[in-house]
Amino acid sequence: MPLILLLKLFLVPALIYAVTLVGRRWGAGVAGWMSAFPIVSGPILLTVTLEQGAGFAARAAEGTLLAVVAILVFSIAYAWAAERCGVVLSMLFALLAWGLAVAGLQALHLPLAACFALVVAALLVSPKLFPALRAGGSPAAAPAPANDLPWRMLAGALLVLAVSYGAAAMGARLSGFFAMFPLMSTVLVGFSHVRSGRAFAVALLRGMVFGYFAFATFCLVLALQLREGAVAAAFGAAFACALAVQLAVKRLMARGASPAAAAGPARPAGSGVRAGK
Repeated sequence: MPLILLLKLFLVPALIYAVTLVGRRWGAGVAGWMSAFPIVSGPILLTVTLEQGAGFAARAAEGTLLAVVAILVFSIAYAWAAERCGVVLSMLFALLAWGLAVAGLQALHLPLAACFALVVAALLVSPKLFPALRAGGSPAAAPAPANDLPWRMLAGALLVLAVSYGAAAMGARLSGFFAMFPLMSTVLVGFSHVRSGRAFAVALLRGMVFGYFAFATFCLVLALQLREGAVAAAFGAAFACALAVQLAVKRLMARGASPAAAAGPARPAGSGVRAGK
């Protein structure tokens, strides 16, 4: 039990710390792409597996897979709300949209393959639903305040504790949905919007969409493998498949960006091209 508690308290905050530093170094698109990897939900599902068993966690992983659709609703709602509202109202609107989406998805019972197909379809469509950036709305990051990072890490630890300790009461399916609570979106996007403006926050959300292909793969493989009861093999295979998809998507994004960069106007020396624009 002490080992599981240490996992809950330190693993997710450490991963949030790493993604935050990536965002400050390489920009919104790269941070969004990385933060959509199962760096929060993965450890949550691992602790649920260790405490509730592989069968329970397999059903939770199915819920987490379907919850990707709710995260997309959150992201698009925030991007549109930020057109007219500040951070607080935009976040409240997005969280309300997420809650309504979860309520609807909870009533939807589909086979695992159909859930995966639905999520992939939503991922393909959702980039077209984001609002276009206004002229001059370049997502350039501003210097970060020194005191925001501990709050991000604390939020991660609290979510892991809340979902893992409430899993038995919530049940497997709802636990899976809350494992996909938009923590990374709320924490990273909220701070980024305050610090760097709406354009940077929307670019971060766009970048997350491309990372969710790997996340969906992770949930699919994990749900299938946990049915066999081999926990270590299940998580190993899920992370390996997710990493392969993540790298493949990144390569496709780079290929897609190259022709656009070649056709666009010349950039000043030393200016960085950020992914996810």
